[in-house]
Amino acid sequence: MEQNKILAAVIGLCIGDALGVPAEFKSREELSKNPIIDMVGYGTYSQPAGTWSDDTSMTLCLLKSLQTGLDYTDIMSNFHKWYRDGEFTPYGEVFDIGIATAKAIERFENNTDVIACGGTDERSNGNGSLMRILPIIFYLRQQLGKDFGRYDEALNIIHNVSKITHAHPRTLIGCAIYCLVANELANERNIDDAIDYALRQITPYYKKRPEFARELKHYTNISSKNLLATPIEEIRSSGYIVDTLKAALWCLQTTITYEACVLKAVNLGNDTDTVAAVAGGLAGLYYGLGNIPSEWIKTIPRIDYIKENCVALFCYLRKKSTNKLCNYIPYFENATEKNVAWSESEDCGESCYTFSYPIYEKKFEEFIEAVYDSNVIDRNYMEIAKNIRMKDSEAVYRMIDSSSTEVVFCILTSIVRAERFGDGAWADAIENKFFLRILKRLEKEY
Repeated sequence: MEQNKILAAVIGLCIGDALGVPAEFKSREELSKNPIIDMVGYGTYSQPAGTWSDDTSMTLCLLKSLQTGLDYTDIMSNFHKWYRDGEFTPYGEVFDIGIATAKAIERFENNTDVIACGGTDERSNGNGSLMRILPIIFYLRQQLGKDFGRYDEALNIIHNVSKITHAHPRTLIGCAIYCLVANELANERNIDDAIDYALRQITPYYKKRPEFARELKHYTNISSKNLLATPIEEIRSSGYIVDTLKAALWCLQTTITYEACVLKAVNLGNDTDTVAAVAGGLAGLYYGLGNIPSEWIKTIPRIDYIKENCVALFCYLRKKSTNKLCNYIPYFENATEKNVAWSESEDCGESCYTFSYPIYEKKFEEFIEAVYDSNVIDRNYMEIAKNIRMKDSEAVYRMIDSSSTEVVFCILTSIVRAERFGDGAWADAIENKFFLRILKRLEKEY
């Protein structure tokens, strides 16, 4: 369920951040002698165990803003509230902020256009936008579908969200790779495939644009094969975006649990909180919320606030998805089984025949694709499916009209997934007006 993915990503990031806060700036050699093996407090910033830093704060700034849509000025306004007023922090004060981020916020205060606030020079390739960009993938999944990396618009949005504080082309590429890998993990690809698929998606876009093409060389060694072959001595965990991204992907690829991934990231040393946050967001998506140690989650200050914001984003995105599906109501008001053509069975010889199968209209196929691309699909639909008797249309109507919206989403999922063998299950659902009934119920609720 998309809500659980949002929670897993954001809490996964936060836990990594909190594990790294006490060890920030410590060397790898120092940590090898006294490694971080659990959630501890104090250390570098003298903060209690579980305290999160700017990585999580700025992620929450973006998460909060996306609850009303994509507005770059609003995102930056939240950054400003965090920096100047201590909002989006665990205890009401900021104890860590990157130089490039601070400069960008100060430019915003001086009325610089928000997209022009980020630095563009070579020294502006820190990890300050990478560490907080993860929530944008959930917006893009709702807006453009679960394979949003196909669209130039998606990359442009990722770039703009980074440009608010970090605008160098090298950083924009790094943020895009990270977001596309995260998206593929959300699509339940394995780690190697997620990395390599993301690289295949972005490469043609950047090769066609000179300002990006010359920067691609910095990311040539992060394919899954190259990462696996990289010894720890060659993994740098600095605040440079290329180092951070490579270290985070390497930690994910060379461990088999969430816990092992984030602890490995922290014990690389140096920029411990950000490397672990970036790795932790990916690991949360890959392993799921249930595999993040509960005792660590309990130490996080304002964990209910974090969860509430994750759920609020999910509810907003689900509403947007539902409204998009409800645009098909006029189609289903007029659609009947006659809108479905059936192929003719064919004699293949030697007592072999093909079965006839339904051929659906393009408009209907677009609707099915929209359902799969939305975040309304409920993977826990099987229990509901057992109780749906498709031939008893009145019983199905009663379930649609009287059940909770969660059950209605399960009913929709059950009907959509019923057509897997070309047997005309969708044709029956069209004829019985099940899709129309569901959409009208959702229209009423949302």
